[in-house]
Amino acid sequence: FSDLNLSDWALQTCKELGMKKPTPVQQHCIPRILSGEDVLGIAQTGSGKTAAFALPILHRLAEDPFGVFCLVVTPTRELAYQLAEQFRALGSCLNLRCAVIVGGMDMISQSQTLMQRPHVVIATPGRIKVLIEQNPDIPPVFSNTKFLVLDEADRVLDTGFEDELRVVFNCLPKNRQTLLFSATMTSNLQSLLEVSANKAYFYEAYEGFQTVDTLKQQYIFIPKNVKDVYLLHILSRMEDMGIRSAIIFVSTCRSCHLLGLLMEELDQEVAALHSFKSQSLRLSALHRFKSGKVPVLLATDVASRGLDIPTVDLVINYDIPRYPRDYVHRVGRTARAGRGGLAISFITQNDIDLIHEIEADLGKKLEKFECKENEVLEDITKVYKAKRVATMKMMDDGFEEKAKARKAQK
Repeated sequence: FSDLNLSDWALQTCKELGMKKPTPVQQHCIPRILSGEDVLGIAQTGSGKTAAFALPILHRLAEDPFGVFCLVVTPTRELAYQLAEQFRALGSCLNLRCAVIVGGMDMISQSQTLMQRPHVVIATPGRIKVLIEQNPDIPPVFSNTKFLVLDEADRVLDTGFEDELRVVFNCLPKNRQTLLFSATMTSNLQSLLEVSANKAYFYEAYEGFQTVDTLKQQYIFIPKNVKDVYLLHILSRMEDMGIRSAIIFVSTCRSCHLLGLLMEELDQEVAALHSFKSQSLRLSALHRFKSGKVPVLLATDVASRGLDIPTVDLVINYDIPRYPRDYVHRVGRTARAGRGGLAISFITQNDIDLIHEIEADLGKKLEKFECKENEVLEDITKVYKAKRVATMKMMDDGFEEKAKARKAQK
């Protein structure tokens, strides 16, 4: 790190955090950011992208701690909290004031927090837009902001956040530095790169979609109606397989909720994370999983990006994602920072085209996960009974009403 022109306190902090030498994305991007360039950095999940932008921003902040110095926009609430943790850790000796502005929290206190001009604001697009538009005192808060960071930029630019971003851009100074970081390159990022005003420095660490070599990727081909039976079988084998914790990805909030009830019925300890839950419940689910209280997290794609939990040794794709890049992000939750990991995908008759597409993009075939069918199916009656109970519980707990209300609100 000493070759990157960072100040002594930053080098000391890196040392204390056990960061011995910079990763390629840090090595290439930190000097460019320090020299005042806009940067677009594309690198695999788990390659240290956060420190690649946080360190140079904090280095510059320490020279002139003034107002809201940096605004980071990120697609999910969980990521916003994680980024704040990383900023606080890297800026621990600076008395850094860092604010997280996301949906699901009290807007009045968020406005007050912004009025106190914290050094770093980390926000999701929807909430920051509402605050800027509803309170005329908020836009001036950002009038001297030096850095705008779009984290998981492909997703921020991709999912119809144009209005939100326009509002944000309008209240930022024109002479700011803009940094975009992502694990996957998309046409949106490509076109943005072409129109960048002060020609951006572009760093791409890999070609196309890639997963790390330390990740073992396997599949099980199964009939749709026994997915849950196979899931229980794998979870009951976690200890023998030496797996500390696992994330199971499903495609909808409904199936996430139902699967959570089913696993509880089968005495499996799980936490569920999906966007129908209140923010406090989402944070507590994540905290229980991160702290090791529960070994399994059930999640929709809100957890597929950026979350860095070192103990995750297994990712299960209970449902196959619709786009190959979502597969890359999901399986990137394990085998991070040089560690090993395993990803198992449940493939049913309907998923064959999707999986071929994923394999074509990865440039490799998934291997078969070996398990004895007769052993797995011993539990079929138990699972079916539990599923009936779980379905009844779901009708009783008013999930469908919540879903309808949520749809109407949207």
